[in-house]
Amino acid sequence: MKRLRPVLLGLVSLAYPPLVYLGLGHFEPRWMALPLAAMAVVRAVATREKMWLAAAVGALVLAGSSMLGNNALPLKLYPVLVNAVLLTVFLTSLFYPPSVIERLARLREKDLPPSGVAYTRRVTQVWCGFFVLNGALALTTALFASDATWALYNGLIAYGLMGLLFAGEWVVRQRVRARHAHG
Repeated sequence: MKRLRPVLLGLVSLAYPPLVYLGLGHFEPRWMALPLAAMAVVRAVATREKMWLAAAVGALVLAGSSMLGNNALPLKLYPVLVNAVLLTVFLTSLFYPPSVIERLARLREKDLPPSGVAYTRRVTQVWCGFFVLNGALALTTALFASDATWALYNGLIAYGLMGLLFAGEWVVRQRVRARHAHG
């Protein structure tokens, strides 16, 4: 069950925007806040990392605010919170190395050369930029767009952009590796 918990949390997080969108058509926001509160409690219990504990507290604040005010906006701010937490994790790793991407790279390549460390640092910076832009778009859709547009962006387009960034970085990495192998 311990290994399944992060997978379930991930799946629920991915499905969150469409579930909120569909749920708001049938239930008041205060009732839609209950799953967010439950997800936050599970995350708080499941994690030992301060950053994810802070995210759980933030999610509880959003859920509580939605429950008390019977307002959908706090529910729609959850993707903004997730982007802020990820930005904080990635940005902090730039000031307290190794960077997040370097840690991931070292899972496959223990003896990462200095050029690899520099490259992973740059990729971590790119991800920081992505989280800033994605968080800003998530905030804009929450504040100014329809529920359908919010769900479309945060439940599909944002993940598509993330996938494009992953794929683009993989292509660049292959070229950088080939250049270093021949140089």
